[in-house]
Amino acid sequence: MGFFADFKASLLKGDVLSLATAVVIGGAFGKIVGSAVDDIIMPFVGLLTGGIDFTQKFVTLDGNAYPNLAAAKAAGAAVITYGNLVQAIINFVIISFFVFVVLRAAEKAKKKEPVVAAPAGPTQEELLTQIRDLLKK
Repeated sequence: MGFFADFKASLLKGDVLSLATAVVIGGAFGKIVGSAVDDIIMPFVGLLTGGIDFTQKFVTLDGNAYPNLAAAKAAGAAVITYGNLVQAIINFVIISFFVFVVLRAAEKAKKKEPVVAAPAGPTQEELLTQIRDLLKK
């Protein structure tokens, strides 16, 4: 019984619930960022690169030439699809930049609490003067 009670207590800690919430929100945010990259940014990258579709770049290991990746795979040729790696690197750089911009904006949006200086107390001389005056009375 002690094991299950400990397990339940660890699951209900704020840290685990916060982590679960972060994972769910992170997954949703990942879909948003992925859509922004695929649907908005990558068409511009394609325009800048002359319409190159990096996912169709490949090298066959059998030495034959194929018109496209689908034909090479249909023929059963062993292929190295280096274009997928290039596409993944481009996506990573763009997504990293997008996340950086969002996090930077969120950091700036946080309300910065002004540092309130502690009220300065009386100096040692002022305290001694007050004590002297009280003793005189």
